[in-house]
Amino acid sequence: MSFDVKITGGLVYDGDGGMPVRTNIGIKDGRIAEIGDCDASADQTIAADGAIVTPGFIDLHTHYDGQVSWDEEMRPSVNHGVTTLLMGNCGVGFAPVKPQDHDRLVRLMEGVEDIPGTALHEGLTWNWESFPDYMNAIDAMDHTIDFGVMIGHDPVRVYAMGERASAFEQANDDDIKKMHDMVREAMEAGAAGFSIGRTDVHRTADGEWTPSAEASAKELTGIASAFDGLDHGVLQIVNDFNLERPNNEDGSDQFDDEFKIVEDFVRAGNKPASISLMQRDMAPDQWTRILNATERLNKDGVDFRVQVAPRAIGVFQGLQCTFHPIMAQPSYIEIKDKPLEERVAIMRDPAFKKKCLAEKPVTLAGEGSSVPPIADTMIAAIELVANKFFRLGETPNYEQPAEQSLGAEAQRNGVTAMEKLYDTCLELDGRQLIYFPIYNYTEFNYDNVHKMLTHPNAMLGLSDGGAHVGTICDASFPTYLLSYWCRDRQDGKIDLARAVQMLTADGADYLGLKDRGRLKVGMRADINVIDHDKLTLGAPRMVQDLPAGGQRLLQPVSGYRATFVAGAQVVANDEVTNARPGRLVRFG
Repeated sequence: MSFDVKITGGLVYDGDGGMPVRTNIGIKDGRIAEIGDCDASADQTIAADGAIVTPGFIDLHTHYDGQVSWDEEMRPSVNHGVTTLLMGNCGVGFAPVKPQDHDRLVRLMEGVEDIPGTALHEGLTWNWESFPDYMNAIDAMDHTIDFGVMIGHDPVRVYAMGERASAFEQANDDDIKKMHDMVREAMEAGAAGFSIGRTDVHRTADGEWTPSAEASAKELTGIASAFDGLDHGVLQIVNDFNLERPNNEDGSDQFDDEFKIVEDFVRAGNKPASISLMQRDMAPDQWTRILNATERLNKDGVDFRVQVAPRAIGVFQGLQCTFHPIMAQPSYIEIKDKPLEERVAIMRDPAFKKKCLAEKPVTLAGEGSSVPPIADTMIAAIELVANKFFRLGETPNYEQPAEQSLGAEAQRNGVTAMEKLYDTCLELDGRQLIYFPIYNYTEFNYDNVHKMLTHPNAMLGLSDGGAHVGTICDASFPTYLLSYWCRDRQDGKIDLARAVQMLTADGADYLGLKDRGRLKVGMRADINVIDHDKLTLGAPRMVQDLPAGGQRLLQPVSGYRATFVAGAQVVANDEVTNARPGRLVRFG
C-alpha cells in the first residue's frame, strides 16, 4: 500500500492526554492508515522534525452561522488549527426563518454578536426556510473545515410566535408544541443540539431584548423534551443570572431562581449540557457558584459542564473598532462617519481636542441603539475603568499588571485618563488597539483563569469565532492556550498533552463524535503539524474583506506547518490552501 500523505519524525500527541511518542503517520483516503514505521511510499511527505503532531482542534463555541453561507475559507478559525467547529451558540442563528423575518434575524445577530448588518444582508443567500433546508444549503458549499450547527432558541421562537416573540409574551401550549416540533425536526436532520441565551447584555441592533430572554421554564422544558429517544445532541447555555437587575424583596440576588430554570431545562433535555463560565467584576464570586451548582448536578448523574476561556473575555477599542472611549463625545459624533485619516487629522487639532475633552458624553444605549448599556457604564466611569485599559503590543501581552494600564500611565503623566485615552487612540495613525479585559481579570492576573482551565468539569470554549468582529479576535484561543499556558507563562503552566486533549478529545467526546479528536488508526485524518517552539500570535489588525466592505479583526499567527482535514491539506506554513474538504457534520 502507498499513502496519500506521510507525516514523519514528529512528536505525536494522540489526544488522550498521555505522553507523546515520536513516530510517523500514514494517511490514505482521508483516514489514518498507519502510525509507526510507515515504510510505504507516499504522494506527499511532510517532515515534522522539531514539531508536534496533534489531532485537529474542535472549537465548541463559534458564530459562523452567516459567514458559512458565503465564505469557503472559514477564517480565522482555520488559521489556528481548528478542523471542526460548532456554531449556533447563544440561542441565535438564521434558521428556521420566514421570508418576512430575514431582517429581524439580521438585526438580532448584528446586535448580539457584532457582525455588520450590511455584510449579513449582502452575504446571506437565504435559500432556506426550515432548519433542514438551512443545513442542506450550507452543506452544498465547499469549505476548508468541517462544521456542526445547533438550532437556536431565538429564531425558533420568532418562527413560532411572530411579533409576539419579541413582545415579552409567554409562549402558550400551541407555541411550545410548534417549537418542540421544529427542534425535533432539526435534530432528526443531524443538528448537533439546541442553544439558549438568557443574558441582559445581549440586545438586538435596535436595543431590544432578545426574543427568548424571558422564556419560562415551561417553555424551555417543553422544547427540551424534543430530545426524548434521541441518541445524540447537546444543550448549550449562556446566562448572566440577571446580574444587572434588582435583588429580590428578601435581599437575595436572582441566581438561585434563575439557575433553577436552567437546571429544569437541562434535566428535561437529558443530554450533555454546557454553560459559559467567566469571572465578572460586579459579581466576582458568581463563577464559583456556577461551578458548585454544576458539581452538584454531576453528583446526581446530570452531565453538565462549563465552557471556559484561556484568557480574559475582553474587547479591543480604537478608532477602527466598534467601541472606543471617545465615541460618546458630541464633537466626535459629528465626525464619526468620516474616513479614518480625516478623523485623525481633525482629532490632532489642539482646539478640537480641548473642546472634545471638555464635553459631557451622551447616552449611547437605549431604544433604537445596538450599543449595550455596559458601554455607557464604562464611559461614565472612565477614570476608574481606564485602570483596566492596556496597549496590547505588537507581540500581544494579555496578562499585564495594573501598573501597566493606561489609567496608571495617566496618573504618572499627570493627565486625566480621558486625555491619555484620547492620545492613545491617535497612535499608529489611529490604528492603535486598546485592550479592555472585561471579564476574567478582576485581580489583574489569570490565577482564576487557571483554576477554571484545570477544573475537571471544564471544556475549552467561548472563542466566538466569526462574531464580535469589530471588537475581539478570540478565534486565536487554541494558539494562545498552546503558546502561553503551555510554554510562556512563568507560573501555573498547563501540561501540553492535557492542553491538546482539551482542544481535541474532550470536545469530540462531549459532542459524541467518534471519528475524530484522536490520532488512531481508522480515524479521520484531521491533523495539525505545529512548530510549538515558534508558535506566535501577532497583534490583531482590521481588514475590510466582508461582504459590502464590512471590516473585521484578524490576528496573524505563525507556527502551523500544516493542517489536514480528512487528509487534505488546508493550511501550509500558516497560509490557507485551495483545498476545500470541509463539510457539514450531521449528528446521529
